[in-house]
Amino acid sequence: MATNDTRQHIIEAADRLFYEQGFESASFADIAAEVGLSRGNFYYHFKTKDEILTAVIALRLDRTRAMLGQWEAEGATPGETIRSFIHMLIRNQTKIMAYGCPVGTLCNELAKLDHCAKSDAAQLFALFRDWLARQFTALGRAVDAEALALHLLMRSQGVAALATAFRDEDFIRREVAEMEAWLDAQSPIHI
Repeated sequence: MATNDTRQHIIEAADRLFYEQGFESASFADIAAEVGLSRGNFYYHFKTKDEILTAVIALRLDRTRAMLGQWEAEGATPGETIRSFIHMLIRNQTKIMAYGCPVGTLCNELAKLDHCAKSDAAQLFALFRDWLARQFTALGRAVDAEALALHLLMRSQGVAALATAFRDEDFIRREVAEMEAWLDAQSPIHI
């Protein structure tokens, strides 16, 4: 395997393990075993766990930007693009019920650790906030676009937290329907 391919494989394995086990719990040994590398070969690519965390956050930011761009390209209206965000809860419900929201869990863990990368991880929420605010602005709600974006982010995080606690698919579907009804009520134009 080429060096860049190995590095990317390590980052992707670390991303999954940080999500499923938590940043603090996932060890170098866990990641190396997942990738099938000896510790020496592993250290060739990453010297510290914080270096891996930086790469994982960069990966998540890149993937999130791509996903948001795809939603904008596919949505005919701002309302449709916002619905793509809301429906993320259903698309990812199995993982959310098992591990929580990947963004929320990472941000919470790094905040508890008072880790130096906590503000870097929070960029993921900022990316969603800013993107949602642009959608609400396009929906005709420029004056309160950021407040609406934060409300929707807050609600989706609450749903993810309770879905993890209760592991209830019906709850997720009901809350998604409620968020869609709320979205419909926010639009001064047809969405």
